[in-house]
Amino acid sequence: MRTEAHTDPVTSPSGRPLGSGTLVDVYFDGAERNAQQVAMLRRRPEGGWREFTRREVTDRVRAISLGLQSLGIERGDRVAILAHTSMDWALSDWASLLSGAVVVTVYPTLPPDQIEYILSDSGARLVFAGDAELLAKLLEIRDSVPEVTVAVVFDPVATRVEGLEILSLDDLAARGDAAMNLAGSWESRARKTLPSELATLIYTSGTTGSPKGVMLSHANLHANTYQAMACLPIGPSDRVLSWLPLSHSFERTAGHFLMWSAGVQIAYTEGVDFVARDMTEVRPTIMTGVPRLFEKFYDAVVQAVEDGGAAKMAGFRLAKWFGDLHSARRLVGQAPGPVLRAAYRLSDRIVFSKLRARTGGRIRFFISGAAPLSAEIARFFYSGGLTILEGYGLTETSPVTNVNLPDGIRFGTVGRPIPGTEIRIADDGEILMRGPQIMKGYFGNPQATREAIDPDGWFHSGDIGQLDDDGYLAITDRKKNLIVTAAGKNIAPQPIEERLARSLYIDQVVMLGDKRKFPIILVVPSMQAFRVALPGNVAGEDDRKRFQDHPALVEVVESDIAPRIAGLARHERPKRVLIVADTFSVANGLLTPTLKIKRREIARRYADRIEKLYADAEAEGAHR
Repeated sequence: MRTEAHTDPVTSPSGRPLGSGTLVDVYFDGAERNAQQVAMLRRRPEGGWREFTRREVTDRVRAISLGLQSLGIERGDRVAILAHTSMDWALSDWASLLSGAVVVTVYPTLPPDQIEYILSDSGARLVFAGDAELLAKLLEIRDSVPEVTVAVVFDPVATRVEGLEILSLDDLAARGDAAMNLAGSWESRARKTLPSELATLIYTSGTTGSPKGVMLSHANLHANTYQAMACLPIGPSDRVLSWLPLSHSFERTAGHFLMWSAGVQIAYTEGVDFVARDMTEVRPTIMTGVPRLFEKFYDAVVQAVEDGGAAKMAGFRLAKWFGDLHSARRLVGQAPGPVLRAAYRLSDRIVFSKLRARTGGRIRFFISGAAPLSAEIARFFYSGGLTILEGYGLTETSPVTNVNLPDGIRFGTVGRPIPGTEIRIADDGEILMRGPQIMKGYFGNPQATREAIDPDGWFHSGDIGQLDDDGYLAITDRKKNLIVTAAGKNIAPQPIEERLARSLYIDQVVMLGDKRKFPIILVVPSMQAFRVALPGNVAGEDDRKRFQDHPALVEVVESDIAPRIAGLARHERPKRVLIVADTFSVANGLLTPTLKIKRREIARRYADRIEKLYADAEAEGAHR
């Protein structure tokens, strides 16, 4: 076994060792520094951004927290948040934690039956619902979750339901303001929280089976907040745009707890569709993201270049080549020569400056997590003066265990362990972790807990990876995703899928083939593929389904795939392509809320077409 450990001592700003404090400490440590400093920004309906100081935020958090106490919410009670990312989400989270409640995060994109499972399994008493639409989801399952007696909606509401008290967030805060006689004891009551107490239940997405409730203690999240802060050069002069789901552990720790503690201003976007607009308005210096965000930026640039004709494409390729040379020198600490500097300046003016402008022009670095980032994409952004720090972790690890740092980036890896963290590679290639951020266990599931955490405290991640000589970790794939062909050959599908996903003709791709003679791929083609194959014939979703088996479309996709798989080992190359028109989504059950592919569900959904594809290939002798 290979082990890499980062054991440098780290403490919080108040001097507490890792894991000996609580999120209450994180909040008050952050609130007490620079009380008049801008803490949060929210977009006004008429445009522009309203700024809130730390003192104003604390006044609102105190009012909501006291409001919860007035409703009878006691220490250890479950309080769920079913809402899209917003400033109100963050305020409700802090208020609940400071009340001693256990926060249950619920993805707003989940269908009602999955929301019902989480609320019922966790025993939630109160639900924060973001808007009328999400309140309607809650009311749809009302009879199945009788433990929920209060719903607090961020927007004003007029709905009345027997047996369920429905308040707006303003109403709840008003109750807290009316109970200000309790304010003197509010902070002292909050500070009685113990590090060992449960802070949150986060239900894993679950690519198979029912989701499991990950129990993270105050100590876990206190540790991870300051572990990350010890690594990343961030502070009060920075501004971050928060847009990822706060229901997910990545944004909640990295974009919420960490940014508050470090004094970073947090601006909340109105939704995913407004990220591009808000980046140019807020002009963040830091931003969390997932690979899909960076892929969309890259694809938009490439598409614009392709639309500009052959000359523009040639110029883009040359600029990218010079950018790669320039960044390669920077990464090893070498100064580029005068010719390369001049060529890069030209490349920057033609290509990269436009990319930076689309991000607001002030980004110091992005932090990428939740899924593997293509090294090609990371290099492109780095060439353009936009550094992406790729990290790694799981919900069960609070979540951060590894991250690339600005002065030590290694593309294709997720960096070295953060302070206080040990990483070990088991004999079968599985990544094991140990540190103060490892979860308490799975709620109500001791068997699953024992399977995940061994007697020596090592958490078994389920991911396959490698450590290089300098301790940088590279993720190969999920252990359960590995394809073993009928001939006993192992295939890690994820890197192959990433390679194919770079095609402008492919929106989504998944490889299948376990226990088969050869692998195949299922492809959701992009509209660009339809436009090239069937110009003028495809206008909408119904047309996509009607033409999904058209030979011209299959030929366009297969022709683009062929050179991308040429360098793979023979047994890794997919022998057949199945075109599917339905986009894989959370709504149709083919993606998890964190946008991970549900391979088994996809295989089940398209079983008939997959069997026919293999039968046809067998008849044609394609496996030979």
